[in-house]
Amino acid sequence: MNAPTLRIVIGTAGSGKSTIAQRLARQHGAAYLDKDTMSARFVDAALVSAGYDPGDREANPFYRDNILPLEYDSLLDVAGANLRLGLPVVVDAPFSPYLSDPTFITAAAERFDWPPIDVEVIQVHVSPKTLQDRLRKRGLERDQVKLAHWDEYWSVHGGLRCAWTGVRLSELSNDAQEAETASDLPGLPIDLEHGGRDTDAGTR
Repeated sequence: MNAPTLRIVIGTAGSGKSTIAQRLARQHGAAYLDKDTMSARFVDAALVSAGYDPGDREANPFYRDNILPLEYDSLLDVAGANLRLGLPVVVDAPFSPYLSDPTFITAAAERFDWPPIDVEVIQVHVSPKTLQDRLRKRGLERDQVKLAHWDEYWSVHGGLRCAWTGVRLSELSNDAQEAETASDLPGLPIDLEHGGRDTDAGTR
């Protein structure tokens, strides 16, 4: 049996990463793990119980320090459980607070007992105008704070680059219609319009 592959699709909220991640999961018969689907109800309840607005997360130190790390720990732990079963996995999450840590993925592999695997990361980029349009169109409550403080949000999240080692990294421009972009994706590695870059592929 071939070693399973972990594919991680990252990007800002509204970048179209979920459309791409879901298509990759279908193409490869992979377990699809979306951070918000796994944890949003619990996060909302925890924030309300602590007296916070559940829609205000990025600027909330309580969320960043106490809840967000548990979201990602749970996500990566469940990914490891599937990988140990020999199943390919696609993870859909921004990972914004952790992108600048080169050792984040290699450390996660140790902490959550991942088997020897190949890790492919697809970072989805969009222009600020495209992102604003998409956030307004989808109309989620948690996006209202982002839109209300747009310049601050974009300055923090718009230019993030992934510094992870031990992965194969590709960067995808997704300003076109999401459905068209996703439907044109071949199996990884992706043949990107603007090219990609690799960084020390493989973990463990």
